[in-house]
Amino acid sequence: MGSIIVIIAAIVIISSMPGSTSSSTSDSSTSQASDELVVNVYSHTGEPKAGFDPLMGWGSGHVNFEPLIQSTLFKSADDGSIINDLATDYSVSSDGNTWTVNIRDDVKFTDGEKLSAEDVAFTFNTAVGSNSELDMSNLENAAAINDTAVEFKLKEPQSSFIWRLRYVGIVPEHAYKKETYGSNPIGSGPYKLIQWDKGQQAIFNLNEDYYGKKPFFKKITMLFLDKETAFAAARSGDVDLAEIDINHANQTIDGYNLMSLPSSRAFGVSFPLQNNTGEISLQGDPIGNNVTADLAIRKALNIGIDRKAILDGVIYGKGDVEYTGVDQRNFGNPEAKINDSNLEEAKIMLENAGWKDNDGDGIREKDGTKAEFKLYYSSADQTRQALSVAVSEQAKKLGIKIDLVGTNWDEIYANQYSSAVLYAYSSIDTFNLYMQYHSKEADDTYKNPGLYNNPVVDGYLESALRSADQAQATKNWQLAAYDGKTGYGPAGDATWLWLVTMDYLYTVDETLDIGTPQKNAGSDILGNIYEWTRTNATSST
Repeated sequence: MGSIIVIIAAIVIISSMPGSTSSSTSDSSTSQASDELVVNVYSHTGEPKAGFDPLMGWGSGHVNFEPLIQSTLFKSADDGSIINDLATDYSVSSDGNTWTVNIRDDVKFTDGEKLSAEDVAFTFNTAVGSNSELDMSNLENAAAINDTAVEFKLKEPQSSFIWRLRYVGIVPEHAYKKETYGSNPIGSGPYKLIQWDKGQQAIFNLNEDYYGKKPFFKKITMLFLDKETAFAAARSGDVDLAEIDINHANQTIDGYNLMSLPSSRAFGVSFPLQNNTGEISLQGDPIGNNVTADLAIRKALNIGIDRKAILDGVIYGKGDVEYTGVDQRNFGNPEAKINDSNLEEAKIMLENAGWKDNDGDGIREKDGTKAEFKLYYSSADQTRQALSVAVSEQAKKLGIKIDLVGTNWDEIYANQYSSAVLYAYSSIDTFNLYMQYHSKEADDTYKNPGLYNNPVVDGYLESALRSADQAQATKNWQLAAYDGKTGYGPAGDATWLWLVTMDYLYTVDETLDIGTPQKNAGSDILGNIYEWTRTNATSST
């Protein structure tokens, strides 16, 4: 009863917000101006605690997204490729250490001041020492060559630097103060912030001086609701669009369409790859697992698990099967995949490797070690729990016992080097791929939790990262997954048991046309806001 009261109270609050109504059907959208939009895009932002400041994480970091208020040097096309925004072109020196970006000369900030290369250089130089989630540690400095050209000096070549240029919103040097900018941002993007009611909503109005294609919607009210409350709000007709949880995948709302958008959000099981020798991490956490360190165990799970059954049974088919963690990206390697759901082949592999059930208890053993290990998952996430249960149940058919441990992230991180973990991973930025598979020390961060160490793969990753040519970088990213002999993918070292890529689900008012969402960017649904319109409606004057 208490949860119902909370939801009802939240809807009452929404109904009193600007642009919302109390109607119980989607006709509510027509009682506000047709070019006003009410959205709840939970993954896009949540609510930015530090405000709408790109140097404090707005628009970039763990989940990259369209910052709306600020312009970026580059943006994403519908097919996922990187195209110009403020930039007109760019070049990279032959040694890969210097990037030169030319920018437009017709752009103004919302306070009327002209945007110049000095503002771009200031933004990136300030980002180096900021608290932004986006890693700028490889940037030596940025300098304006003239009003329309910026030179970026890197400490080392970095092909993935293009993603830094893609997602960092440009701020004005003359009007930036870290303490106040987030609450009163000045930018040059398609919208400007006019109101922020902390804990509830932010309201954006169209920037009439925007240099690019102007969106149809002149006002956006962005709500900060959790997914369950957002679903209730949609059922009451109080939002035009809301991100919803996977458990609502089969539920319908009159006047709304369910939209399932592909993304790069992959779920998989990380394996400790080292044997247990008594070694501990810097924080005193155990390292190594004598079961998962055996390649035959990892390979058998990758071959024997039925990913399609997990896709359909756990996430209602709203996604795709996943083998490498980056199948959906252009730097994924199809050759690294394997054929799964083959129990007999997996059993033969285990038998040949010496894993046999000699005592008839249903669990294989080898040299006195049971084929048994723990799998940790976040107890706060029902999807991760369900995925973990599905893997455990299927593993039993192979004679492998997986003990499930649902807990908090502190405990998960403390056990990631000695036990399997159900992680979610989004690889838009190729640098994440480098961090995930390049060898490292046990530094207690979640990147490369299995402590994978393969010199051949390290070489491919280093070549990819240091390449001055994006096409050559892509080739090396792919070879790191599998080169015909080795790689991090299941055809090689099977470092993970990747399971599924889960779509982002949205319930969308049937009068709303959101154009062609960007490829595999379900979390950044507002990335193509320039294409959105309302059917059978005209913009107000």
